[in-house]
This record gives sequence, structure tokens and C-alpha cells, in this order.
Amino acid sequence: MPDASIPRGGRLRSILAVLLISAIPPNGPAAMAADRVTGKDFATRSEVIAPNAMAATSHPLATQIALDTMRKGGNAIDAAIAANAALGLMEPTGNGLGGDLFAIVWDAKGKELHGLNASGRSPRSLTLDWFQEQGYESIPPYGPLPVSVPGAVDGWFELHGRFGKLPMTEILAPAIKYARNGHPVHETIAHYWDLSVERRAEYPGYIEQMTIDGRAPEKGELWKNLNLANTLETIANEGRDAFYKGDIARTIGEYMQANGGFLSYEDMAAHRSEWVEPRSTNYRGFDVWELPPNGQGIAALQILNILEQHDVGAMGFGSADHIHLFLEAKKLAFEDRARFYADPAFMDVSIEKLISKEYAKTRNALVDMGKAARKFPHGDPEALREGDTIYLTTADSEGNMVSLIQSNYRGMGSGMTPPGLGFVLQDRGELFTLEPGQPNSYAPGKRPFHTIIPAFITRDDKPFISFGLMGGGMQPQGHAQIVMNLVDFGMGLQEAGDAPRVHHSGSSEPTGSSMEDGGIVNLETGFEYEVVRELMARGHRIQFSRGPFGGYQAIMKHPEHGTWFGASESRKDGQAAGF
Repeated sequence: MPDASIPRGGRLRSILAVLLISAIPPNGPAAMAADRVTGKDFATRSEVIAPNAMAATSHPLATQIALDTMRKGGNAIDAAIAANAALGLMEPTGNGLGGDLFAIVWDAKGKELHGLNASGRSPRSLTLDWFQEQGYESIPPYGPLPVSVPGAVDGWFELHGRFGKLPMTEILAPAIKYARNGHPVHETIAHYWDLSVERRAEYPGYIEQMTIDGRAPEKGELWKNLNLANTLETIANEGRDAFYKGDIARTIGEYMQANGGFLSYEDMAAHRSEWVEPRSTNYRGFDVWELPPNGQGIAALQILNILEQHDVGAMGFGSADHIHLFLEAKKLAFEDRARFYADPAFMDVSIEKLISKEYAKTRNALVDMGKAARKFPHGDPEALREGDTIYLTTADSEGNMVSLIQSNYRGMGSGMTPPGLGFVLQDRGELFTLEPGQPNSYAPGKRPFHTIIPAFITRDDKPFISFGLMGGGMQPQGHAQIVMNLVDFGMGLQEAGDAPRVHHSGSSEPTGSSMEDGGIVNLETGFEYEVVRELMARGHRIQFSRGPFGGYQAIMKHPEHGTWFGASESRKDGQAAGF
């Protein structure tokens, strides 16, 4: 019976509204970012295009700092360091001086790619026997035990010494200024900061240095970090040795020893970064580049090698076949990741064979397009044997490009916050396994397995796209999805990042866990419900969640026009901009 309290015209409008809503596909409006006249319906905006330089970071102020650095005569390398320093202040939930760094640099003068591994090693006085004697089955995520040497600062100076133009005092000046005068905290960062406080409040120095009266700063509230300003000023004036061999290193060592830790001044003083050769696979005419282990970048290459054996484009974006094939390829690559990836000095297989097309054919033979695998074997070691995070990218008028990723691992890291320095030490050591005899087993002075990975694409030996997608185990999955979106589905740079993503969890891990039940598939809003039902029919366990889909930035050199295209992640607070 109609509600007599509603006027006749109101009842008609209500009925029409109900009919309209019922006619819309379940995921239809949620998949649309806006009613745009061009591009895919999920695109948040078009790419940023500029003639001279481009920067894409996860924070608008850091992007502006990068551009200002290049306007002052600095190059893309200077700009990347300046932006990274600022992000350590502005986004401490993802990175900082207490973390590690990896980078890929396109050197326009030499016309080649260079890779930098600026990850730190475990304390030399801490042993696997100690963990076993104390009854540990895994390394805890917080506190003094997962802390390894922070490599980021040395990474800055390695990049600067080889490619930089401006003096370090000028490069770090904007971050120092914002640390002293304050900057307004952005929305996503405020959210993650609030989550971090309770988990780290018990560790000495954290509340005093990383909160405002015991709480996280709110969205829009000014955040100052005078201790960090002083630390950055010391580094700018005195160089990398001020961090690794001076009072900063002594403060870290004394603090760790006083609070049950093992990281020492000697560990800091012994640290050096390593220049490494980027590794690649050709995916349908595009060379996709990643850094070798101890990172997980080659997992993306392994995934792509399996995908290339199928006509992914013909499957259609978001189809059940597209998603199913990707999930099975991911699970296969991650079995190898769990068994073989580690500090290269401890690996017992050939990286070249892991990323070879021949090996991919043997792995692809295990894929059943009609059924989700609950478990997969890793590859044959005999056949392979031989002899939260931030991502940013910059490009300059000379043609240099930087793909840089930097992290504390778990958000704000271990919680261990040395007095007077203004930053938290990373907890990257959590990613060792305590199972003896494995490539990634804990050992003194060893680099742990790493999740953070920068990426690059070249075509015909020319730079094409610098990109990355942050977020733990999502990173190689995200890299592969971005490449598929660009190459197989013909999306633009921004569209490739805006498209709904798939995240699979529950694979076997380098820390020792094994997949026995097929894991869990997280689907972002935007996939058709019919596809979801088909995936469930093939045996995939589907769930929906917020936040595990990563954060993307990218810069493209247009192959014909020579202009810079920039894209930034709509799921975070970032910005792409140029001039």
C-alpha cells in the first residue's frame, strides 16, 4: 500500500529512482571515477604532460620539491634525492632515514641503465644460534631484533657521487626547511600514522619524537620534526660518513645496545651500497627491467614470462580468464620467490635461468585454465643451479630518468627511535627465515629478502617508462598488472594505474610459510560480479578489502614527440607534475 504521506509526484520519483538503481550493474558506478569525455571509465584523470621535466611522487609537496630542484639546475638524480628526503619527513609511515633504498637510473649521456642496491645487512653480533636458544620460531616485527643497517643515506650519496650536479646542501635544504617550519599532514598519511602509534608506543623515543603529545597528527595539522632537521643538516654539511661513522652512528649503536638490540656502531661503519646490473625480460617487444635479489623484482619477470605464452589481450581486461591466468602465474612465481630469492651471496640457483623463457615454459605447463591450484611446487633447484614504502620517479631535460623506491618495511618500522635523531629504524630483518639451511636463513652481516622494487621499461634500447607500485608482496603483482594494462590492453599511463587491481595473498614466503590452500584473492571494486562468480567456480577464494592494492607512479618518454607523460596513484595523496 502506498505511503499516503508522500505526495503523488514524490512517489513517482521514488519509484523511478528504485528502478534506475536496480538497472545499474552491481559494480558499475563504483568502477567509474568520474563522467569523463575521454579515456576509460575508471580513469581518475588524464596524464600530466610537460616538455622539459617531470616528477611523480606520493606527496604533492615532495613533487614540487623535485621540480624546484630541477628548475634550479639540478638533474633528475638530484630531484629524486631531494624528494626522498622530504618524503622521510612528510610520509614517515612509509620511509625515512632508518630504511633501505633501491634505484634504477637511466643515464642519458651513457645511454644505459644502472641499478643500485642500497639495502643494509644484519648485525654481525646476532646469530641464528641465539634465536634458536631463545626459542624464537620467527623474527618479531617490532622492537630491536628485526633492525638491520639503514642503507638509504648511503644510497643518496652513491647516486649523487655518480650522477648528481647540485651540492648536497642545496638538495637537502627544502626537506630541512619543512622539518623546521612544519608541513600539513595529508589524509592517507594521517590515517596510517594513527594506526602506527599504538603498535610502537612502547619503544623508547618513539612517542617523544614521532607524535604530538602521544597522538598522531591530524589531517591538515602542521607537523614539525626539529630533530630530523638537525640530522639532515648534519648529513648535508658533513656527508655520508656523518651518518655511518660519526655521532649519528654512535647514537644509534648506543641506543640499540641499551635497549636489547644488536646493531652496533661497527655495523654502521662497515656498510656500503652496491651497484648491480638490472635484469630484464622482453614482453611482446618491450624490455621490462627489475633489480636482482635480494629484492623480489624478478618475480614480476617470471610472471610476465608465463603470461606471454597466452593471448592475454584477446581475453579482455577483467575477464575470468585474464584474472585466473594472472593468479596462477603469480602463485607459480612466488613459489620460486619463497625457495630461491635471497642475498645473492647465498643463492644456490641461477637468476638467468629463473627468468628464462625456457624455464617459463616448464612452469606454464602446470597452469590449468579451468581450476585454481591449491599448491604448486617450486622449480627444480638442480635445473636452476649455476656457478609500506614510497615510490617516486623523476625525469629531466637532459633525458635522465630515476626509478626509486625507499621503505622502513612495516610502515614506521621497528618502533626503535634513537634519541635526538628524528627517525625510526626499519624492521627489515623480520623477513629472514629462522629455518637453517635456506638461502634466506638468518646469518650475521647478511642482507635480508627485500620487498621493495623499482621498475623500468625500454623499447628498442631507448628509455620508455619509469614506474613502480609500492606495497609489500603486491609489488611484483602490481608491476605485472601495469605491464599487461599498457601492452595487452592498450591503456594510457594513468589508466594503467587507475584500473582495478587484483591482489593475491597466502603464497609460500621466504620467511618459511608454505601455501597449501590456494591463498586468498582480493578484488578491487570494479570487476563484474559474473566474473567473481566464475572465479569462485574455478576454486578461487574471493574476498574484498581496503588498502592492499599498492601505490603507483610513472613517467613515460613519448617515443614520437619526446614529451614527458606523468601519472600518479589515485589511491594515495600523490601528484605528478612537470614544466
